[in-house]
Amino acid sequence: MANQLIIQLQNIAKSYKIGTEVIHALRSVSLEIYKNEYVALMGPSGSGKSTLMNVLGCLDSPSDGEYILNGKSVAKMLDAELAEVRNKEIGFVFQSFNLLPRSTTLDNVMLPLVYAGYSKEERIKRAKEVLEQVGLGSRMMHKPNELSGGQRQRVAIARALVNNPSIILADEPTGNLDSKTSVEIMALLEEIHKQGNTIVLVTHEEDIAQHAHRIVRLKDGLVERDYKNENITLVSNRMNTLAN
Repeated sequence: MANQLIIQLQNIAKSYKIGTEVIHALRSVSLEIYKNEYVALMGPSGSGKSTLMNVLGCLDSPSDGEYILNGKSVAKMLDAELAEVRNKEIGFVFQSFNLLPRSTTLDNVMLPLVYAGYSKEERIKRAKEVLEQVGLGSRMMHKPNELSGGQRQRVAIARALVNNPSIILADEPTGNLDSKTSVEIMALLEEIHKQGNTIVLVTHEEDIAQHAHRIVRLKDGLVERDYKNENITLVSNRMNTLAN
């Protein structure tokens, strides 16, 4: 593990007011994530993992505490800076894929590059590169409804990778997939990690979390446990199990 600190959370809290009731989604979370780590945020529904994911992705602001991303305080960033961080520093992979239904695979993957100001020629070149990387070189002109669930998630992963982000945030990336396809997607994430990417995976599924090298367990808005995974599930083993 490289010693470059990418994410630093200091006593992060997040509260919501619903009517007269105050919901404490996060109470006091402190966390450090370094370059090229592969971390799973685990926890049951209501544990705070989705809220934490939104804070990490700069999609939501904490009520209290400080978030330092790549050495910069997120709270001090202007809206334009935050938009740039979400576009260039963080690659998002969602459970529901979030693809544009009328756009081709290539256009979906190129989209973040449009906002980043790349020329059309550069956008096409880079999008083709990442689609080849995720094994979809032959599906570039297909639309989402012409792809399987696993292929759609590969498109989403390619879109997340296209800007060479510091962090890949994967929110329940196998939630809508069958067991065999889930293993294929986890194999792809494993390969992306090996190439030097930092991955933060949010899941409530124990077997999916076991692919990560470090597991952070959340309960009632607090970090219950944070430990190195000594029994990492190798995708090749799971593939053999499914084949038998």
